[in-house]
Order: sequence, then C-alpha cells, then structure tokens
Amino acid sequence: MSTKQKDAAVKTGMRFEFLKRLQDAVSERPLEAIEVDPSSLVRWSRRDLLLFGAGGVATLIVGGSQLPSEVLRRLGLDFYKNDGDNRRLLSKAVRVDDDVSAALYSEHHLVPTYAKSQITPLKNNYNGATPDPSYIPEWQLTVDGLASGLSVSVNIRTLLGSFRLHEQITRLVCVEGWSAISWWAGLRFDELLRVYPPKSDAKWARMESSVNRGPWGNPDPYYVSLDLSTARHPQTLLATHLNGKPLTVEHGAPLRLIAPVKLGLKNIKAITRITYTKDEPPDYWAKRGYSRYDGI
Repeated sequence: MSTKQKDAAVKTGMRFEFLKRLQDAVSERPLEAIEVDPSSLVRWSRRDLLLFGAGGVATLIVGGSQLPSEVLRRLGLDFYKNDGDNRRLLSKAVRVDDDVSAALYSEHHLVPTYAKSQITPLKNNYNGATPDPSYIPEWQLTVDGLASGLSVSVNIRTLLGSFRLHEQITRLVCVEGWSAISWWAGLRFDELLRVYPPKSDAKWARMESSVNRGPWGNPDPYYVSLDLSTARHPQTLLATHLNGKPLTVEHGAPLRLIAPVKLGLKNIKAITRITYTKDEPPDYWAKRGYSRYDGI
C-alpha cells in the first residue's frame, strides 16, 4: 500500500470515529424513571393547564391582532381587524389573564413577610395631587349593601376602638415597576365583614375615595372593585398605621386598603365608602384599559 493510500485510510478511519462519537452524543438514551406523587401530578397539571392555556390564548389574540391586514387576509383571518382597531382584542386578552388569576387564587396562599430591617421607603403615589388634609377632622367611612338593609357610618375613633389592630410587614407592588416593603397595622377586612355583614348574595366590594384629586388638583373620585374573596384574605387590611405611626395624608389617612395579593393600584387610599354588590362594580383603571383583577 502506498503512502498516499495509507494517509487516505487513516483519514477515513478518523472520519468514521468522529461520526460514531457524534452519533453517540446525539442519540436518545433510555429515560430515567422518576417517581412522582400522583396527587402532586394532578395539581401541577391543572395549574399548568390554566397558566399555559391562558398564555396561549392571550398570545394568539394579541399576536394575531398585530399582524398586517394583508397577512391576515391571506391567512383567512381578516376577522381580526374589521375596523382597524384592535383594542377590543387586547381587552379580551387581559380578561383571560384576569380569569386565570382569579381561578388560581387561594385564601391559604400567603405573600412573604419581612423583618423591620428590610423596610424600604414608600413612594407617595397618589393618582393625581395629594389631597388637602382639611378632610381629616370630618372623615367618616360609610358602609352600604349590608344584610341589615341599613347604611352604617363610622369615624376613625370608632374603628380604632372597636377592632383589634393587626401588624404585618409586606411588599407593595406597583404596576409601574417599583415595589416597597412596609410595616402596616390596621383591622382585618374580614373582621369588618363579620361585624357588618353584607347581603347574602354579595360577591364584590366597591371602594371609593371622594377626596382623591386629579393631576391639576380638581376632585377626581377614585374607586376600585375588590372581590370579597380577596377582602377575606388574612393579609388584607384596612390599614390605619404605617411604620408604627398613624397614616399621613400622603399615604391615605386615616384608612386605606392594603391587599398584598393585589397590585398597588387596587390598594385605594383614604377610603370614604364601601358598597357590597352582587355584580362586579366599575373600576377606575379597568375603565381605562387596565386589568380589573390585578392579582399578584
């Protein structure tokens, strides 16, 4: 065999050895048996189905609505844009996300709590201008939609004298992207519901602040819709104190909602009225295109 033939044979052998190693590297191996508790598998499957199903639907709706009209016509999907405005489709996608968040809610799921050493500064994040403190002396909370058929009005002294205050250090998460860890104290919303029970068919609370101001300082009543399941959550407070001191006007004196399982925009400041309803009431930001449920 000539030297040239030997070199060719060596190269052929090297190629063969390389291909064999490559095949071994990418070939399928026997699956390793993993034991999983059957109940956990069922729980994971149900939750994953809801999450990924919602994500798929939302992606389909939003993604499809953003395609050019010509592409949609070629695909036979021109119904996506029948008027050149896809806000309705985007709203549907948000609604799907809300429904999934509501389905996954559990009163037994508690958000993390923190030590006092972990407290961080809290922004004054009023929607508009901070209200003038002149409303404080005459402030009252009115509660409607009660099982008694009556309307109850109480001042802050009555609330502080009638309910035990509970403390918690939790994180407030804003839809704008920032968060803060704060030390809150107040009465549990669930205890207010027990003392002043709503009608038997009530599922929602409309919470209002008549003292809220808009960007130019004009009256701009703020209101949120809160499902009673969240109101009864053990970490949902009607807060009266922040960091060991009574609430200031900047942070919603004398009474504000702290629902750490919700985004900050649901945590309404300076509450002046709570109305229990059977049907979901309007929500300030939901009417402006935001999510209505706002769960974390």
